Amino acid sequence: MGAGAVRMARPHAGHAHDQIAPHSFDFQSIPVGEQPVEELVAEAIGVTLEATPGIEATAIAYRTEQQAKAIRAAMARQQITNYELVPELAAALEFAQYTGDIRGISSLVVYDLGSSGLSVSVVDTQTREIRISERTSDISGDYLDSLIREQQIASGRIAHPADPTGLAELDSHCREAKEQLSANTAVALPSEQGLVLLAQENFEALIMLAVESSARMTRDVIVRSDRPVHGVLLIGGCARIPLIAKVLERWMGVPVVVPETPETVIARGAALLARPVQTVQQVAAPISPHDYADLSPAWLSAPPKRRRSRREINAAVLTVSALAAVAAIGLGLGYGPQVLERDSQSSDRPTSSTPTSVPSSTALDPQITVAPATTETSPEESVAAPPPRWQQSSTSAAPTPGPNTIVVPGLPPIVVPTIPPNVFPFPPPR
Repeated sequence: MGAGAVRMARPHAGHAHDQIAPHSFDFQSIPVGEQPVEELVAEAIGVTLEATPGIEATAIAYRTEQQAKAIRAAMARQQITNYELVPELAAALEFAQYTGDIRGISSLVVYDLGSSGLSVSVVDTQTREIRISERTSDISGDYLDSLIREQQIASGRIAHPADPTGLAELDSHCREAKEQLSANTAVALPSEQGLVLLAQENFEALIMLAVESSARMTRDVIVRSDRPVHGVLLIGGCARIPLIAKVLERWMGVPVVVPETPETVIARGAALLARPVQTVQQVAAPISPHDYADLSPAWLSAPPKRRRSRREINAAVLTVSALAAVAAIGLGLGYGPQVLERDSQSSDRPTSSTPTSVPSSTALDPQITVAPATTETSPEESVAAPPPRWQQSSTSAAPTPGPNTIVVPGLPPIVVPTIPPNVFPFPPPR
């Protein structure tokens, strides 16, 4: 992942991890536009996984923890889980040790110059411990491109672009000229603003101060690490510039290793570190109640029955008692003579379909008091009159039911007794 491009590397199909040649990789470079680089990485990986079946593992190299967090969020939005994150230094060391370029070097300086800046790190190749690492944006690939652009405009061959779009196009031509100078002594590129003409000597004169400044920074980092180094690993897109390796070797006094296609070292190292991530979970078969006893640990056993609190038990007792009281009232009013046998006092009285008064409270539980009925209906009215309707007419005077009276069409009013609060006292509040 770079500020200018996202590079993807994949070993050739049919090669095992220990049989991959340094050049047996497929590469793809995706320019970074206005889209965040993390989102571009996630989308590129998602498209690659969909279009290329058989990919078993994915590794993404990151520079900082903040960048790693942004990558995880972007991959989650793409619903990709089979991947791992590896530090850029770990990926670079993996590839350098795999190719044998740093064989015999126990303490190494990694000089990574890309489009956005320079990172200098001192690493122990045996333990892969990072002794010290620093980054600066004083020198970068974009800065070198700007030096070429200003030199071309100052020469008078190229007019200054009038808008940001033209400026970006000119920078792109200057970048291409810089890359071609790694293998040529001179380059000429036509553009809308004019001819970009650059020679190797002129280019090295333009960037010499910046390169020497980066070499001085590298030496200061080594001094602060308090450990001697035995080599320099030069990676990144700008590692192709021959002048940088010459200046570093002169300033450091140790061999400078420049791998082939140094801008893809981190991508190839990440591909070598990629391992499958087990994320698929097996669906468990349904468990019968007889199998609960065989499970372990104990929290997998059958759930215990919920114990009812005292408040729930008291509420249930009160509900049953109220229902019993209503049933007793119905029996006392004379609607259940066929079920229960009446006492001697009530058997001597003539029975009537409509009682004229409410029985006394002695017929029920001695602790329950029944309020007397407020209205009486004569036997003649109960026999001759039709059953009352839900809505009474305005001409007939209807009895006003009390708060404890239940009115059922076709039946006399039923008075629900008021239960004294001391009969079933509630438990004191906690």
